[in-house]
Amino acid sequence: MRAVEMISSEKIGLFGGSFDPIHHGHLILARDAMESLGLDRVIFIPANVSPHKLARPPVAARLRCEMVAAAIAGEPRFSMDACEAERERPSFAVDTVKLMQRRFPQAEFFYFIGEDNVSSLHTWWEIDEFKKLASFVVLARGNLESAEGFPVIRRSIDISSTDIRNRIARGLSVRYLLPDAVWAILTRHQLYLND
Repeated sequence: MRAVEMISSEKIGLFGGSFDPIHHGHLILARDAMESLGLDRVIFIPANVSPHKLARPPVAARLRCEMVAAAIAGEPRFSMDACEAERERPSFAVDTVKLMQRRFPQAEFFYFIGEDNVSSLHTWWEIDEFKKLASFVVLARGNLESAEGFPVIRRSIDISSTDIRNRIARGLSVRYLLPDAVWAILTRHQLYLND
């Protein structure tokens, strides 16, 4: 009798978002999720235009991709994919997961969402199909009231992209809130000064 060769499944975390800008909170939670869930890697996926954040246009996608790449440099199990940043229309996460399934057909996917997205998850494009394609993981930085039964990666981190943008606009320091490599990009392009 011939032994059947088992193909082991790679476990991949998908971390989509505006990353406007990426900061230490994102990186710490991604590392915690990777370790807690036994993930082989985490792919950061900056959105071009998030369908949930249409009121305030983000910094150009190419600059946010540059910031993400700079922030994760030197971390072999973190990577960045610009597939959503290259889309002209708003980025629907379900389309991204379908793309990743084609690229990594043997992988099991874990899609990270912020605690602020849990209550509106039912409004996401093709949510029922999405739930069949990936397991949701909630990244919680505060006092999450309900996780809808999803696994939660919890860390008390009082850092947000909004606060960073506001501090820069007011001329306040953002040192220690984000990687130095990201600060260098913000300074070089004079981002968020007029937010």
